[in-house]
Amino acid sequence: MLKWRVASKTHEGKQRPKNEDNCYVSPDERVFCVADGMGGALGGARASKLTVEAIAQLWNDRRPHSSDLDAIKQWLQDAVLLANRSVWSVAEQDASVRGMGTTVVVAVQAEDSKLQIAHVGDSRAYLVRNGRSTLLTQDHSVVQEMVRAGRLTEEQARINPYKNLITRCLGHDDKVEIDLTPVEIKPDDWIVLCTDGLPTVLRDEQISSVVENLTDPAAVCGELVNQTLDGGAPDNVTVVAVRYFENENGNG
Repeated sequence: MLKWRVASKTHEGKQRPKNEDNCYVSPDERVFCVADGMGGALGGARASKLTVEAIAQLWNDRRPHSSDLDAIKQWLQDAVLLANRSVWSVAEQDASVRGMGTTVVVAVQAEDSKLQIAHVGDSRAYLVRNGRSTLLTQDHSVVQEMVRAGRLTEEQARINPYKNLITRCLGHDDKVEIDLTPVEIKPDDWIVLCTDGLPTVLRDEQISSVVENLTDPAAVCGELVNQTLDGGAPDNVTVVAVRYFENENGNG
């Protein structure tokens, strides 16, 4: 039977005065998410906190059965829509945080090696398998749309001054379009969720190298954050790392 262990870590980085990221891992470790707020120190942190709180509350109140994949997909859509409405409503009512928003990437682990991911914005989910990192989500950003259209290379996108302009987020409207991504998990796979502060500094191969050389999810999170800080960390950085295995102690 597939088992997993999860850890998370967040840091304000070296150039931001406040951490506007938030993350969440459910007590049963079946839900994990990261959110990257925007809208100033007050609004951004509040938006991402409202988002993870809405997701946590819905999981507590109405979690789907782990074998019901359709119910899990519906729950994810409901959770992200609830989070969006929560951020949007507060922004409408409180002028001090008007215009705030947040990204989100949230995953639910089901039975039979099935993982379902939902995301809005440019926070990411990676699958690391056999030492190779694969991006599972598509950034909702101006620069990545230019990459997909063939107008920029990935390397040009990394240094583009507009790389932080996103085309979709939670909180800017009462409705939002959500991308859903199913993943088939194998033993020895890793899932890494992160805010854009990580890939702004580290390339995909650097992420997979860290995962390949460590076995403990907390150590992976710590090393990824440390390497981001060593690289200058111009933004907040948040990581959730999930290691999958078959045997009971997680050393296989």
